[in-house]
Amino acid sequence: MEPQQLCFECLQDRIRSDFSDKVVFSHGIPDSDIALPFGCKAIVKVESAKGEGSTELLLVYRRSSRDDCFTKYIDEHIVRDVKDYKDHAVKKLSAKEYRESVSYTENGAQSSSIASPGKFSVGNGGKTCILEMESGDKSSRQHSCFSMITAMAPCAQVGSSYSILYNLASNLLFGSIEDDALCSFRLLIEGEMTSRASKNFLSMIGVPSFSDEYVPGCLRHPNLYPVLGILKAAESTCLVYPGTPYTLENILHYSPEALKSEWHLRFLIYQLLSALAFIHGLGSSHGNISPSNIMLTDSCWVWLSLWLNCQSDCQMSAKVLESTVPPPARKDYCSEGCVSRTLFTSLSLSPAEDWHTSFYKWWRGDMSNFEYLLVLNRLAGRRWGDQTFHTVMPWVIDFSVKPLENSDAGWRDLKKSKWRLAKGDEQLDFTYATSEIAHHVSDECLSELAVCSYKARRLPLSVLCMAVRTVYEPNEYPSSMQRLYQWTPDECIPEFYCNPQVFYSLNTGMSDLGVPSWAGSPEEFIKLHRDALESQRVSHEIHHWIDITFGYKMSGNAALDAKNVMLSSSDPLLPRATGRRQLFTRSHPARQGIPQTAYDHTVSGAVESNALLDEIDDSRSLLLETDNLQKLEEAAAFCDNTRHLSPQYSYDFDHNVKDTSCPKEPPGESHQSELPRAPNNGSSYSVPPGIDCNYLLEYLGLDDDSGGYEEILLWGESASPSSSKNAARDIFALGCIIAELYLRRPLFDSISLSVFLNDGILPALVNELPPEVKFLVELCILKDWTRRPSAKSLLESPYFLPSVKSSYLFLAPLHLLAKDRSCLSYAASFAKRGALRTMGSLAAEVCATYCLPLLLNPSSDAEAEWVYVLLCDFLKCLKPKAANRLVLSAIQKILQESYITIVLNKLLFSHLKVSLLQESFVREVWNHVGKHAYLEKIHPLVISNLCVAPPKTSAAAASVLLIGSSEELGVPVTVHQTILPLLYCFGKGICNDGVDVLTRIGGVLGESFIVRLLLPLLKNVARCCIHTSNMNNPEPVQSWSSLGLVDCLMTLNGLISYLSKEVVVKELIEGQTCLLVAVLLHKHLDLPVLQAAATTLIAVCQQIGPYSTASHVLPQLKELFDELAFSREGQQNNSPERRNALMLKPDEEGQIHSRMDLVFILYPYFADLLGIEKLRQCCATWLLLEQYLFSNHKWKWEPMGESSRTGLEYLNARNPILIKSSVSRYNPTKLLMNGVGWSVPQSQSKGLDSLVLHKRLSVLHQTVENRATLSKIGKCEPWHWFPSPATNWDAPDCLGPAGGMKDERAWKIRASVIYSVRAHPGALRSVSVGEDECTCFTAGVGPGFKGTVQKWDLSSVDCVSGYYGHEEVVNDISLLPFSNRVASCDGTIHVWNSQTGKVVSIIAESSATLAHPSSPLLSAAKVNFDQANMLNSNPLSTSILSSAFDGSLYTCMHVLDPVEKIVVGTGNGSLRFIDVSCGEKLHMWKSEAVDNGYQSLVSALCSSGSHRGKQNAASPPWIVAGFSSGGCKLFDSRSGNIIASWRAHDGYVTKLAAPEDHLIVSCSLDRTLRIWDLRKNIPPVATTFRGHGDGLSDFSIWGQDVISISRNKIGLSSLSAIGDEDEHHQIVSQSLYAVDKGTKNMSVLSSITILPFSRLFLVGTEDGHLKICC
Repeated sequence: MEPQQLCFECLQDRIRSDFSDKVVFSHGIPDSDIALPFGCKAIVKVESAKGEGSTELLLVYRRSSRDDCFTKYIDEHIVRDVKDYKDHAVKKLSAKEYRESVSYTENGAQSSSIASPGKFSVGNGGKTCILEMESGDKSSRQHSCFSMITAMAPCAQVGSSYSILYNLASNLLFGSIEDDALCSFRLLIEGEMTSRASKNFLSMIGVPSFSDEYVPGCLRHPNLYPVLGILKAAESTCLVYPGTPYTLENILHYSPEALKSEWHLRFLIYQLLSALAFIHGLGSSHGNISPSNIMLTDSCWVWLSLWLNCQSDCQMSAKVLESTVPPPARKDYCSEGCVSRTLFTSLSLSPAEDWHTSFYKWWRGDMSNFEYLLVLNRLAGRRWGDQTFHTVMPWVIDFSVKPLENSDAGWRDLKKSKWRLAKGDEQLDFTYATSEIAHHVSDECLSELAVCSYKARRLPLSVLCMAVRTVYEPNEYPSSMQRLYQWTPDECIPEFYCNPQVFYSLNTGMSDLGVPSWAGSPEEFIKLHRDALESQRVSHEIHHWIDITFGYKMSGNAALDAKNVMLSSSDPLLPRATGRRQLFTRSHPARQGIPQTAYDHTVSGAVESNALLDEIDDSRSLLLETDNLQKLEEAAAFCDNTRHLSPQYSYDFDHNVKDTSCPKEPPGESHQSELPRAPNNGSSYSVPPGIDCNYLLEYLGLDDDSGGYEEILLWGESASPSSSKNAARDIFALGCIIAELYLRRPLFDSISLSVFLNDGILPALVNELPPEVKFLVELCILKDWTRRPSAKSLLESPYFLPSVKSSYLFLAPLHLLAKDRSCLSYAASFAKRGALRTMGSLAAEVCATYCLPLLLNPSSDAEAEWVYVLLCDFLKCLKPKAANRLVLSAIQKILQESYITIVLNKLLFSHLKVSLLQESFVREVWNHVGKHAYLEKIHPLVISNLCVAPPKTSAAAASVLLIGSSEELGVPVTVHQTILPLLYCFGKGICNDGVDVLTRIGGVLGESFIVRLLLPLLKNVARCCIHTSNMNNPEPVQSWSSLGLVDCLMTLNGLISYLSKEVVVKELIEGQTCLLVAVLLHKHLDLPVLQAAATTLIAVCQQIGPYSTASHVLPQLKELFDELAFSREGQQNNSPERRNALMLKPDEEGQIHSRMDLVFILYPYFADLLGIEKLRQCCATWLLLEQYLFSNHKWKWEPMGESSRTGLEYLNARNPILIKSSVSRYNPTKLLMNGVGWSVPQSQSKGLDSLVLHKRLSVLHQTVENRATLSKIGKCEPWHWFPSPATNWDAPDCLGPAGGMKDERAWKIRASVIYSVRAHPGALRSVSVGEDECTCFTAGVGPGFKGTVQKWDLSSVDCVSGYYGHEEVVNDISLLPFSNRVASCDGTIHVWNSQTGKVVSIIAESSATLAHPSSPLLSAAKVNFDQANMLNSNPLSTSILSSAFDGSLYTCMHVLDPVEKIVVGTGNGSLRFIDVSCGEKLHMWKSEAVDNGYQSLVSALCSSGSHRGKQNAASPPWIVAGFSSGGCKLFDSRSGNIIASWRAHDGYVTKLAAPEDHLIVSCSLDRTLRIWDLRKNIPPVATTFRGHGDGLSDFSIWGQDVISISRNKIGLSSLSAIGDEDEHHQIVSQSLYAVDKGTKNMSVLSSITILPFSRLFLVGTEDGHLKICC
């Protein structure tokens, strides 16, 4: 059955007629060797049967033949009678015939009933499939063919094309095709009763081993491209496949970095081999393995495509069969009246030609420019008809005038890109200079917008509205060719050279595209335009355009000179199906000949000239002339450089194919009766003996030291060979693909393959492979096919690490076409039984990339529980960097779900959120990824769950978490990351639990914290809101200020119970005017604000008692009572109508109606608290007030009556609002189920005065009263030195946005010293902060002039421990993440435990170095500044090493976080790598740099993305070293090769950092700080900052801000300045001042580090002080 080649228009018509208009044709896919719009495959979108969404499918048409096995197979299963179709279920290939060809032994094993299974080859394109039967009768041969088809397409549905496609789309969308198989496998994992499908599946993927004796029934191998349906159409068959976004060819061409590491390459190869082992085990072969036939899903899972081609005439040899496939451009492949019949008949393109043949034909004039450009487009992967990646052609004329051959007017300059011609050089230079990523061209040379605009007359309106503009406006489209050319910066499309139909409009309101005045019709224009493309002028210049579009001017200096630097991909690690492929790396040769066939009329009429005709005729003799031999050599050299464009993956064996014709059935015989029937395979069986979850866990394993070159050599000696020539052919192709994956270019081309087959000489490229890969490839491509290993043997080779096999076993079931729920259930079940822990961190990381997308949409409580299980397991099994990148990102997406989404999802997300907000889970996050990652990614989302009406359960869980973590996070972090974000949420929907967080944190941290930090902040918020209310602001701002003031007052209300009487009086009442009274006296505030102020004032008075109330509060209330007594509002309320209204319609919500209602709230309470006589004495208007209360509320003072129930008890009975807003009663709910289960909303906790948060908080609450007695702030309080951020309060910030994913509030650095302590007797050389920002380590000169390292508790600023094992001064210190270890350097590396201070290991470069007690790391106390080993030209020299430093000692170090290693610099300029986990030295990169007779020592180091753990790759791609000479070197971290070396500074480089993967920041003693952008040039160009009067000794980075130190000053600069045109910028230099005394710091600063979440920075000084600054 051969492919049915159709032009894409006919293919679209065929699909429309076979199915319906509901099937949306996306684009056709030409075969890989065809450069024209012909093919048999198309991508379509189908609405599912239930209308839940559209599904992308791939349709492959094959011409039916009456005699081939495939057609017979389909005819046996098709439903013939349409009328009876409803009575027949759509028949799924349940392998009935397959079961009949399989027998079962007594023990349940399967074996084939066919003694000699046939060999069924399945390939692609026009390749044929050959059935080779070595024995057996005709009937058994045909049944074997049927069995093979069933095995290759076990889940396919067979039927009529008009009825099945929609069901297929729906089944694929909802994953119901192979769901049963996955459920069976999950039951096996859980140890429950299961069917035989689970064992069959394991055998199919090689667990415990591959079986060659049976074919699993009704199961698809997970790495075979699933055939969803086989649909019978008129004279053809349509195969239906799921759409796949990528092929391996796409990845290799456009995004090779998506193959992230060698491990991922091995995993990909393992999948291919597993599929091949299955195919070969069936006695079959693939026959055409190439990168274009290897499909990749969104997750880069491999599907090996099988197009199920079957040739009817099997007696011909393979070569004969392939040659009989007609070329695609033949007219008999299209329908009657097809335009393509005439458009492409004159083209000489042949699918059998390789690129070199096409090039030589074009070069000597035997191929037209049009045809050659089509060939280049095919090589670049461009697809005719695909608007997103359409075939591109050059504009050759500008349509201004009729171009003449002998005139320059009207011709386009082919030496410049169309983008350059449209934009102009000046604009492109500006774009390149000012862009963050330097580039000239920001889009493809032919964008989707341009293609759709060009073809707007022929495209459906739906396509135009999607690609061009949402609203269809026909007048917005260019109306003529000249206007179109002027409008677009993009290149042309081939339709404008061959298809006049593109000018005629099919869309309403859009006129035909106008042609130039010198062309009478679109047909004439097409002819003239094509003549221009083939003209002599264009032929002599077209190679310049090829260089820009496909050639060497796409990259490097050539692209820069041509202003053709393209905007690089934002993430090169993401796979892409389209992109820019550079075909040539050297200049394309100019054309030497003109086509012999000329058109009747050229654009200029020059073709009519006899001289031109003679020149064309003479062009064929150019190759024979001596003066053209040089050009011929250049062309040959060019072709030799581009041999990779003709890759070869297979070759034909020199043998004759046996007679394997498919016999016809004898009339009246039924083959089904000849085979024994098998028992029903659908019944349940117990778990197969020996195969259970424990066995699978034993199969999983960790990587060891195996897999090296020696082990692979030993394996190669005993590897079993391939079973057949066809299988060996597949192994050869696989070997070529393995080599290409490593080399990033094909191993063989047509020439090198011929040399290899004839002489046995391998291409030189094979020597670039790693040794073990080279051996494996050479074994796969052996000339003697009998010695090539089998696929099964290759799978068992030590080349595949245990982690590869473990990952495959875990992931293979997930890639069955099953429901997301089943996949999630299986993954959680397997993980719960220890699968992830058993396979190790690397394999678990790979599994996480596949599993985590399943976790984002749970649809039931069970699924939410499975999500939680998987998140916990991945969090524990992954390394910290991987857990940060993968697991925390998934948690972010879950916590980001809006409340609307949660409601639609039946609050399932809310339950999942509650689980993730439990303290136990968050503590796991802290333990495995650190508090820094939690604060950066998760903590802002916890706060967001307290804003904008969140669900009560998640809000309660978030509040408990914030309260419980506040003390452990520390006061600075809590204030800046919890308190302030919640304050910024005031007035913007903060819930009661959010307010409760503020009050209870105050209770946990004590009265001192409330007085010093919370109350000043709340007062500032209140003043800001009052000030805003006084202004004439827009309504939303007024509303925010009023609501914010209410939230502020309610917070203050809750804090009062944690304060002593004296503190309340001092902080809230004493002074000119009490804040609460001031609010009540304000006449422009909303009533809810007044009500909240009154309620809070009652709470204050209740706390301070009657005496203090009478002394301090009541005198201030006199003005309020007088105002209310004489107000007009009060008089109006005394009217009979108003009294009746109030009596008949009481406010059920308890809201006050007017300011007069404040009398009802306050007066009765004070009467009860102070006594009526005392109140009347202080309030002269008492009579009017009591009259108002009696008239409107029936209140009067009766000493023994109802009025005695005054105060809160009385008011609560009469006024419900006081129940809601009195003393803080809204408390977060306690946790159930030991802190793991769901939380109870606070609405279910009525009547409780307070709820226990958890055990730790309950203990803390018992000490609140004791803490409240501490009215004096002293050093006994933790964090006593931390200042209130209220001093930096900016009023407009109150109305800023609520906390989000990133902190948008700027850090306003005050350059103030908050606290200072003497840390070392001598100079303090280095400071490093723990990632929790509660501890820090200082390194410097200790007693006896030896180096010491001190550990400091920042809460008390006390030294809690230290390390004293250094003999010399410590010059550098680094904290090793997640290991509680510290590395410190004094010329040697000491690794020690930060908890105990015990040394773990000491690493030195040589024993001789350790033998000398003297070291150039001299302290300030031991030697003076004039010694030779110091840079005495600078006052900072006591901490700087000189170029005379001993070359065998270590000078600096840098931690490579992702790989748990450190790199250290040496005195001789070399770099040493050290594995700190085992204390061993690794490799060394030696330096050749010498400066002034001394070896230039390494003074600073950093790696890409090292700043705050931003690097995500397996290892940093580069390392940069700074030297004492001022130079820098950029190294490739994988190879050690020097990428660039440049003079960075004029002096000693003191510090390097890499805030981004493309940025390097450096400072030096030459008084400059420089930022280097690696994206623009190599070596990079610097943005220089100046302003310090002395050399810079250190800097630290927070966000976009850089804080540098020089002598006794700090300097501020910004990374955002790198985009400015001016390359020189000024550093804002400031002196440090003591915050309490205002004195200037005079100490010389030596080191600095930032505490980003605390908004602090630490500096060390030359006199040994550690200073905390803000």
